[in-house]
Amino acid sequence: MSVPPSDAPRPARSTAGMLAWVWAGVIVYASLFPFEGWRWPPGVAPGDLLRLPWPRYFIPFDIVSNLAGYAPLGLLITLAGLRRGASWRRALVPGLLAGALLSGGLELIQHLLPGRVPSSLDWLLNAAGALLGAVLAGVAARGGGLRAWDRWRNRWVLRGHGGALALLALWPVALVYPPPSPFGLGRIGPALQRGMVWALEDVPWARPVLDALTTPMPAALAWPGPVGATVLCAGLLAPCLLACAASTPGRRRGVLLCGIVLAGVAASTLSSVINYGPAHPWAWAAPGDGHGLMLVIALLLPLAWLPSRLAGLAGLACLLVLVLAVHALPLDPYGALNEQSWEQGRFIRFHGLTPWLAWLWPYGAMAWLSARLARP
Repeated sequence: MSVPPSDAPRPARSTAGMLAWVWAGVIVYASLFPFEGWRWPPGVAPGDLLRLPWPRYFIPFDIVSNLAGYAPLGLLITLAGLRRGASWRRALVPGLLAGALLSGGLELIQHLLPGRVPSSLDWLLNAAGALLGAVLAGVAARGGGLRAWDRWRNRWVLRGHGGALALLALWPVALVYPPPSPFGLGRIGPALQRGMVWALEDVPWARPVLDALTTPMPAALAWPGPVGATVLCAGLLAPCLLACAASTPGRRRGVLLCGIVLAGVAASTLSSVINYGPAHPWAWAAPGDGHGLMLVIALLLPLAWLPSRLAGLAGLACLLVLVLAVHALPLDPYGALNEQSWEQGRFIRFHGLTPWLAWLWPYGAMAWLSARLARP
């Protein structure tokens, strides 16, 4: 007897679709940054804006970055189609079209930004990058790579918890942006404050709001205890508890937690190398940070056997402590200069990705854990 469609097992939801949307947002941000100076090009007819000129010179780095920037988009969109059951040929077409259409639209919009130079070569390279990513996804599917990935994920992560896997993959990337303290993600308050001050500085009735925004926090409301150590422990425990909420207790979870800690240390070291040079790989860690790191490592064994639902509750509490403590950190003038070097200097190509991840990652993890705990 055939199984009714309503009782048939559904394929596990893939994280590729969600990651494709995230990567598309990164591309839009990086292509239109800094989102200012919009104007109609003088002396240009509307029909001329539909033309993309051929560049007069070629920069090897731009050629490589245009290919590499769109390859993940084509790869992820094709993987999402394969997960929905489409054949690899049918799944390849959306990956190519999405990359070509997105790139073409952004290149045309760049006509309106004085600091950007639209180019037909960039459009061709971006479309070729999307095609390359789509082809790689098809080759992986034909070669059994997706089946191998499914087997690995089913052994290590609970079914239907791909969102946690995506958040864990994005966590080391968020740490590359220089945090105010080791593993101190989620400090979006200063950025929101600057934006609100800029928006309200010429509004007469908003003067009380501006005064409140620019008034320092009273000492009575300061964070009790060593705030830096709190940020380090909470910032490193948060992804570990997120992984615990998405996996079954046991030895495999212990290996997963060790990998998360190593990835966090590696990403922080890479951030120090980028910001301070290869001679200072450990500049991210203060002299007393080793104690907090050893405390987290000592907790990995108990966490490996913690029930998943209890781990989710502990993860929510840990993330709340993290975002409160990271906003209680005192302002560091060197940190402000470091952020400015990312936003205006040689790291401008990375600016579209890492700051938003560093600011929003804890809140995304909170949303996922809340949805997870809301299920019966």
